[in-house]
Amino acid sequence: MAFFDSNGVKIHFEDRGSGDPVILVHGFASKAEHNWGLTGWYKTLANYRVIALDCRGHGQSDKPHDASAYSGSAMEDDVIRLLDHLNIKRALLMGYSMGGRISMGLLAHHPDRFRAVVLGGIGAGAGVAERETRKPIVQALLADDKSKVTEPRARLFRDFAEANKNDLKALAACMDAERGAITANEFTRNSIPVLVVAGSKDELVAEPEDLANMIPLAQLLKLDGRDHLNAPGDKLYHQAVLEFFASAPK
Repeated sequence: MAFFDSNGVKIHFEDRGSGDPVILVHGFASKAEHNWGLTGWYKTLANYRVIALDCRGHGQSDKPHDASAYSGSAMEDDVIRLLDHLNIKRALLMGYSMGGRISMGLLAHHPDRFRAVVLGGIGAGAGVAERETRKPIVQALLADDKSKVTEPRARLFRDFAEANKNDLKALAACMDAERGAITANEFTRNSIPVLVVAGSKDELVAEPEDLANMIPLAQLLKLDGRDHLNAPGDKLYHQAVLEFFASAPK
C-alpha cells in the first residue's frame, strides 16, 4: 500500500499500470476502490498509469475531525502534492461528485498540471460556496440517532456514509469546511479540453449544462436513465472517457 505525507496528513493512493498518467478523485463518503474499482474504471483504463487517491477524511487516508483541515484549497493541494510526490508534471484528470468539484478547482487553479479533465457528477452549482445549505447534512452525519433525521437529502447522505463504514465525524468536518466559490471568470482563458458528465436522473446535480457552457472547450455527456450512484458504472461513460483521453493533446 502506498502513502505520502501531504503537509502533515497521510494520504493513501493506488498506483496501477503504466502509460500516460491518469489521476482519479472519488466522491464524498466513498473511496478510490469503491468509486473506481467496483465500477470497472481500473479495467477500462488498463492502458494507462492509473493513480487514485483516498481523499483526506476517506478510505485509508488520515481523517481529521476539524473542518479547517478541509477548508480552502486543502483537498486540491493533496492532488498537486501527489503529482509532485510521483514526479508527474502533467496528467489526465477525472473526478466524480466531490472529486468533480475538487477537479473543477484544479482546472481553475492549476491548469498547467493537466492535459484534459473529466468533471463527473457535478453541475454549475458545485462551484458555489454554499456552506449554509450543507448544514443539514453536517447535522445528519453527527446525529446520535439517525431515525430523527427527517430531511430526505440529509438522510440519504447519512445512510450512504454508514453503508461505506466511514468516520462520520471526519465526513461532517469535510462537509462543513469553508471553501471559496469557483466562478466562470476563472475559466475565461481555459485551453484544456473538458468533459462534463452527469446522469439524466441525477437529482443531486444542478445545471450540468450550465457548467459545460461556462467553460471554454467543454463538452457535455448526459447519461440517459442514470442517477448519481449508478452513473460511474455506465458503459457509455467509460467509452466516452477513453475516446476523450485518447484525443487529449500531449
